[in-house]
Amino acid sequence: MILDANQLASIRQHNDEELRRGGRGTHGYPAQTILNLLHTVEALKKEKKKWKKLAQDRGKSLGMIKDIASE
Repeated sequence: MILDANQLASIRQHNDEELRRGGRGTHGYPAQTILNLLHTVEALKKEKKKWKKLAQDRGKSLGMIKDIASE
């Protein structure tokens, strides 16, 4: 399942409320587990941005090499 930014924000807000309450008597995954998953999602987003920028820089470099080689 793919979650958009609004859904992630909603999960984060709900989980923060669970953590404040102490998670007493709630069903489902423990709030700490959800928190760890949310941190993992944020880390993956940062990695994706890093690799996307690297790929764009690589494409620009290859374009410049091609232009130099064709002259």
